[in-house]
Amino acid sequence: MFKEVQCIQFRGGTSKGLFFLESDLPEDKSLWPHMLLSLMGSPDNQQVDGLGGTIATASKAAIVSKSDMDSHDVDYLFAQVSVDKPIVSFKGNCGNICSAVGPYAIESGLVKATDPLTLVRIHNVNTDKIIHAYVPTKDNKVLYEGDFEIAGVPGYSACIKMAFKNPSGSVTGRLLPTGNAVDIIDIPDYGSIEVSYVDSSNPFAFIRAADIGMRGDELPNEIDRNPKLMPLLEKIRGVAAVNLGFIADYKDSSEKSPTVPKLAMASAPKSYVTANGKKIDTESYDILCRMMSMQKAHKNYALTGAMCTASAAIIEGTIVNQLVRKSFDAEKLLIGHPGGIMPAGVEYEIGQDGNVNINWSIGYRTARMLMRGAAFYRTV
Repeated sequence: MFKEVQCIQFRGGTSKGLFFLESDLPEDKSLWPHMLLSLMGSPDNQQVDGLGGTIATASKAAIVSKSDMDSHDVDYLFAQVSVDKPIVSFKGNCGNICSAVGPYAIESGLVKATDPLTLVRIHNVNTDKIIHAYVPTKDNKVLYEGDFEIAGVPGYSACIKMAFKNPSGSVTGRLLPTGNAVDIIDIPDYGSIEVSYVDSSNPFAFIRAADIGMRGDELPNEIDRNPKLMPLLEKIRGVAAVNLGFIADYKDSSEKSPTVPKLAMASAPKSYVTANGKKIDTESYDILCRMMSMQKAHKNYALTGAMCTASAAIIEGTIVNQLVRKSFDAEKLLIGHPGGIMPAGVEYEIGQDGNVNINWSIGYRTARMLMRGAAFYRTV
């Protein structure tokens, strides 16, 4: 038996997802995971019986509702739908999907447009954080066309500024969850490596690419096809998940904590070639990064990952801080990733105790409405 639900499919940044009004979904929230799995066609690597795009970045969802709070306009719950497993994770946020929440709120009548720029104040339910989306509008409608380009998306679109308020401790409650800029962790059957745990917009574990034998400029397909590297990366992420208190056994990481922490492999800038064959010169960016998403190499770089990387760059002693170009601009850190270069920044101050206080983390994305209508899912 099938049921229908109204939804809009958006591209947000370098991700795609289905957007729903919470009022259109079953009142019993325990039914949501099954509904989302069926809509995406999971678990199936091809997602042939659903609307998913066969990769983690195209198998996401946003559930939005109007808020009556003074601090924000809408509440937004992010869901990561696994492609090949019957798992839906509601832990953490997705900055790329979040960049389409503002346009969705306007398109759905939750927020009234105020030309030429409409501020949509978003409360991310997953992390209990406030995000300001500055959405270009014209004639009281979302303006999608523009001259802004982001790596990993063909063509040009209108720029959406995303500002995350007080992003520290999004999941763990602390900017440095362990209190240390660097920790030494033991990886079973491998040895000890250094890691920096930073939780800003999303919790990340940063490691040096060189410490696990990576060059740092590998493209996603090369990482995914490496039979020795892939299990090691998930083992490192699993140990990190244990250290941050998300799970008890690192072997359960892909099942019990598939989305957090994120794992990023950092290197000093070097010349490299992007996935589409573009040469990136050493001097054109500040830090080289690769990251993992749902046990696969991210095709580009997550927006929350960029914001967290920018946060890590300003914290003395972290692995990112050690590797980043010393002349970088904190408000516009340039990150080299498989698709090109992504800018992200932070506005911060140093407290009397010497600790870093991040007031805002900032990124720039584009979004586009792809489809509006009814989708059909199998009932339980």
